[in-house]
Amino acid sequence: MEEEEEEEEEKPAAAAAASSSSSLRWGILRRALLPSSQSSATTTTNNRQYVANTRKISRKAAGGFNLVSCHPLDNSNLAGTWSKIRDLAGPKDVCVCYNLPVAAGPQLVLIQRMEDCVDLDDFEISNKFDIDTTGLVCSWPSEDVLAYYCINHPNMFRSKRVLELGSGYGLAGFAIAASSEACEVVISDGNPQVVGYIQRSIHVNADIFGSTKVSSMTLHWNQDQFMDLNSFDVIVASDCTFFKEFHESLARTIKSLLKNSETSEAIFLSPKRGNSLDKFLKTIEDFGLHYELVEKYDNLVWDLHQKFLHSDDTSWPNYDKDHCYPLLARITFSSRDRSCQTAL
Repeated sequence: MEEEEEEEEEKPAAAAAASSSSSLRWGILRRALLPSSQSSATTTTNNRQYVANTRKISRKAAGGFNLVSCHPLDNSNLAGTWSKIRDLAGPKDVCVCYNLPVAAGPQLVLIQRMEDCVDLDDFEISNKFDIDTTGLVCSWPSEDVLAYYCINHPNMFRSKRVLELGSGYGLAGFAIAASSEACEVVISDGNPQVVGYIQRSIHVNADIFGSTKVSSMTLHWNQDQFMDLNSFDVIVASDCTFFKEFHESLARTIKSLLKNSETSEAIFLSPKRGNSLDKFLKTIEDFGLHYELVEKYDNLVWDLHQKFLHSDDTSWPNYDKDHCYPLLARITFSSRDRSCQTAL
């Protein structure tokens, strides 16, 4: 009898927790859609409480792995560069400086949309082009890790043609262009608004690319537009395997745009996210491509992962291996033996 009473008490508690989570998720959407003009001193305290609560439910990381440090810029710390950026950044935008972790590495200044600043026009464009808005409103931890990985493997890109797929604001593509002496880097996304940001950032950073040709491109994986493109030596992407309905079109894109040679490969960094990554890799095989999946591909990334996983570092609330830690998938036309890999 006592056990039954305890079970009855647990049910309302579980229902309340689910309801609270749902309310917080709706709060994230509501806050993103509300015009900033509606904010006031009265709501400041509530907003602080909101931020504290949504961190408990949102898997978006405030700092993530923090491998490529960054900070926002304004006219007080941009000096002479501000005049170059001022006319390119709109009222919804923020200029972010990324410090590349290489000796005497250049600083990247990327123009991005302010966090949680999205309106109904953004959703209309999303529906029109059958895309999501994630690349417009936030950066995901895998992108930071991909950029860091690429910076530490410059020989992989030297004198190569490189394509970044589903780039968002293109941190990895810009990092490759600024640090690896690649022949050409094309930074692509399916959202034309995001591609507009990329193009403005290319203009801002033109002086640090050396002889590397850098361009932006609106690229939809489910449209036949590949006949006008030359093949690429290296394709990179981060966290692009989450939506299962795009797996086939993404695999087709890789097969169509990756050069069929022994030295060409696609580098994907993606968390497992349930069975999403596994299903994508199965699709890769169905298209006649090969892959190698590596769990421990960088000592620093692995050490940070272990600290987050075992709560030795509490700077990442709600860290979850399945959703947060990106695995490395190396996709090629032929099977290869890699003595340096760590198998899963």
